[in-house]
Amino acid sequence: MQTKNIAIVGSGLVGSLLALYLRKRNYNVTVFDRRPDIRTIKFSGRSINLAMSVRGWKTLDKIGIGDEVRKLAIPMYKRTMHVQGEPIYHQYYGKEGEAISSIPRGILNKEMITLAENAGAVFRFNEKVWDVNLPEAKIYTGETEKSEWKEYQYDMIFGCDGAFSRVRHKMQRRSRFNYSQKFLDTGYKELGIPANPDGSHKLDKNSLHIWPRGKFMLIALPNLDGTFTCTLFMPHEGENSFEKLTNDDEVMSFWEQYFPDTIKIMPTLLSDFKNNPTSALVTMKCYPWTYWDKVALVGDSAHAIVPFYGQGMNAGFEDISILDEIIDELGRDNWQDIFETYQKSRKPNADAIAELSYRNFIEMSSKTADPDFLLRKKIEKHFSEKHPDKWLPLYSRVTFSHRPYAEALKTGDQQASIMDRVMEMENIENIWETDEVEQYILELLAEKTYKLQN
Repeated sequence: MQTKNIAIVGSGLVGSLLALYLRKRNYNVTVFDRRPDIRTIKFSGRSINLAMSVRGWKTLDKIGIGDEVRKLAIPMYKRTMHVQGEPIYHQYYGKEGEAISSIPRGILNKEMITLAENAGAVFRFNEKVWDVNLPEAKIYTGETEKSEWKEYQYDMIFGCDGAFSRVRHKMQRRSRFNYSQKFLDTGYKELGIPANPDGSHKLDKNSLHIWPRGKFMLIALPNLDGTFTCTLFMPHEGENSFEKLTNDDEVMSFWEQYFPDTIKIMPTLLSDFKNNPTSALVTMKCYPWTYWDKVALVGDSAHAIVPFYGQGMNAGFEDISILDEIIDELGRDNWQDIFETYQKSRKPNADAIAELSYRNFIEMSSKTADPDFLLRKKIEKHFSEKHPDKWLPLYSRVTFSHRPYAEALKTGDQQASIMDRVMEMENIENIWETDEVEQYILELLAEKTYKLQN
């Protein structure tokens, strides 16, 4: 049987993992990337550590590399909240033992490229794709847009080249292609916390640390070498913003006011702030994701989201596992039907996780310091533990299950409307653990179910 020659544009996490999946099916795979091989250079300071959850692990386990990647990860069982003027407190993510895993993006990406290369994928680094002939599955590369281009002919092309995808850019020029992008007013900058002299962590290593400050926040995720990767999320402009922090004195004054407890553990703060770029955050949506049986978008090139649910990579990996299941179901050479089924399956879920990710930014930066919000979460957790068949909290539904994101959004909205009514109960802060509250939630659930069924 003749095998197909497939091009993947982009050697990031999704592109390299897709290459591995396609090689396991014995397709010839070539991966193009405009950047140099990241295994040969220092990774730039513009990464938010990855938070791998069950959707990502399922995709890695299915291809047999999950255990290898787990060696790179640190489990985070909880959020550790550093609210100004209050004791540190913890919010556990799920049931006992449930965790998300912190993995540095650069380390994981290097590992994935090596695994795909060992499986037989060919990587062409420093080769920028300038144009794509969609009907003929041809790509054109060159040193610059005006230099002489090389032409490559393939049977299929996968665009895995991120939020500003060159492959999608070509698809956008076609009739009836829907596209939107929305930038947050908030940007981000990577900072760091070094390890102790003995290599241990300066903070609890099994937590995602958050310093919520309303419209801005600092987070820290642990690394195996004892360091933490920190990210400051803050508006680009305005009262407390990146535009106001233009020199060392302004940065230190800001830090002393809002993050004084971190100054001693962040000795490289000023050099990190000066040398690491301030990056933008964008939500990108488009449709269709495919062109006949020739071209398909996977990961951020189809659905870039903001990082506040930790699901960007997980959603991209889930694209791959769903695509793989569809190939099994429809047959490996029925690509037009495969692509059509893939995009119809994934598009509603991509839109749902985009919405959930944006909402989680509000939760992480503002609500996590709100006593009413914390009580609300306690009530949900208490009820869920007593009635796991009736209530799975939204975060657990997204992070610790394989249920569709669209279903999680819909169910989460229903649960939110129930909790709004529960929080209006008189003296709720003192009766939240009582049978009265439990019975009221059960009644509201029954009422919701009846309305949905009729």
